[in-house]
Amino acid sequence: MAIWVDADACPNVIKEILFRAAERTQTPLTLVANQHVRVPPSPLVRALRVASGFDVADNEIVRLCAPGDLVITADIPLAAEVLAKGAAALNPRGERYSEATIRERLTMRDFMDTLRASGIQTGGPASLSPRDRQQFAAELDKWLLAVKRGQN
Repeated sequence: MAIWVDADACPNVIKEILFRAAERTQTPLTLVANQHVRVPPSPLVRALRVASGFDVADNEIVRLCAPGDLVITADIPLAAEVLAKGAAALNPRGERYSEATIRERLTMRDFMDTLRASGIQTGGPASLSPRDRQQFAAELDKWLLAVKRGQN
């Protein structure tokens, strides 16, 4: 099992949580981005730089992830693709995507895109709160424990 991170938009505080968890649990961690990403010196943690372009990093994550892996992303279409491939998906706020919820999330995303395209100001997501970071760490630990027990 491995963890893949859509690193271009992943907050640094979440990356730090992931670095510690990878070392603690000896889980391979790869950050995929179209720009340079700093990672700590570790045989378990690596950065994979891809070419610039629309969805290049997302497509590489989908190509490389395997069933049972975990993908960290706030990108709902990417989450849908990795779920379809048999991987798990978790956003940086600690929300685990599932087959039961992803269709609703895609519909809401498309609706918001339509509103923005028609000129309606929808605002962006709220800043990452301490509660969000705590929720992320808890969901990550839950996934890591399930993998260790062979329940993922």
